[in-house]
Amino acid sequence: MNIKKSELQAFLADMPDVVDADEVMHRVYLLQKIEAGEADIVSGKVVSHADAVERLSQKWRD
Repeated sequence: MNIKKSELQAFLADMPDVVDADEVMHRVYLLQKIEAGEADIVSGKVVSHADAVERLSQKWRD
């Protein structure tokens, strides 16, 4: 994951003055996952809600 300095500054500005390193890593992890999800949406790697329900229903029946 690459992040621009300006994005990192905004990210840090939203955090409290004193923060645990684990909390910072957790937030970076969440940011990475959100960005990956957005990239999947843009590239069309998505499943409709109806398809997801159908897939899960089939797995539960098996």
